[in-house]
Amino acid sequence: MGMIRENIDRINAEKAKFAATVGKTEDEVLLVAVTKTRTPEEINEAIDAGITDIGENKVQEVVDKFDSVKPVRWHLIGHLQTNKVKYIIDKVCMIHSVDSMKLAKEIDKRAEQHGLTMDILIQVNAAQEESKFGITTDDTKQLILDILEQCPNVRIRGLMHIAPAADDPNDVREYFTQVKELYEECGKIEHPHLDFKYLSMGMSHDFGVAIEEGSNLIRVGTSIFGERDYSKKN
Repeated sequence: MGMIRENIDRINAEKAKFAATVGKTEDEVLLVAVTKTRTPEEINEAIDAGITDIGENKVQEVVDKFDSVKPVRWHLIGHLQTNKVKYIIDKVCMIHSVDSMKLAKEIDKRAEQHGLTMDILIQVNAAQEESKFGITTDDTKQLILDILEQCPNVRIRGLMHIAPAADDPNDVREYFTQVKELYEECGKIEHPHLDFKYLSMGMSHDFGVAIEEGSNLIRVGTSIFGERDYSKKN
């Protein structure tokens, strides 16, 4: 058994354990494998081990790897510039990082050109860290309402959050809690293009706490593939 498969089995076991503490089954928490800087061979090994969804941070990596990776659901989880939307609009199943009306409008325009409805998540920066993208919790609901009013080719599926780095994930639990409360509130908006299903919170170091606080989609890279070697050229 390869290292990647072993790691995925271990993460799934941990995911099941944390999910059980809040009355969920393992299947109710989606594991998205983060494949930033990973080769198609590594990604295909993960797919062979049961991964159904992968997340890329950069548009160029989606484009470069797309034809070499086995059938899988692609997610764009990193910051997305408006001028890059056209390259991935027909390749990804969901964009996790929408945090402005400008980006939402571009996604809407490109989705219409391709005759599709694009699923998106609103990226919330609960800690208001300057180093991270995302909208404040106070502004989230209004952005959602504006997108619903102006972007008919977009469907809002939930929220995404990246917690501040912390040695002890319990130290950032409050931010997960805030975003879960916001998720519950915004999910009550009634509109045909709002269908909240995903609360995307938690990465390799903090997904346990995130699941305990309501996450049902975790984005895990390092714990599956090992530490990244940024000196490698892909």
